[in-house]
Amino acid sequence: MVGDVDYKEVREKASAITPVPGGVGPMTIAMLLNNALLAADFSIQRNACL
Repeated sequence: MVGDVDYKEVREKASAITPVPGGVGPMTIAMLLNNALLAADFSIQRNACL
């Protein structure tokens, strides 16, 4: 997994950018997991109503 953009490709075009060495950080991973859990809960609740 990598950051949102290719740093080398956009560094001349963007007005501000910071590199993401080593890929995404712990906050991004935490939010991805949170969204996955919310989606699973939504799916379970939706199926329980059927």
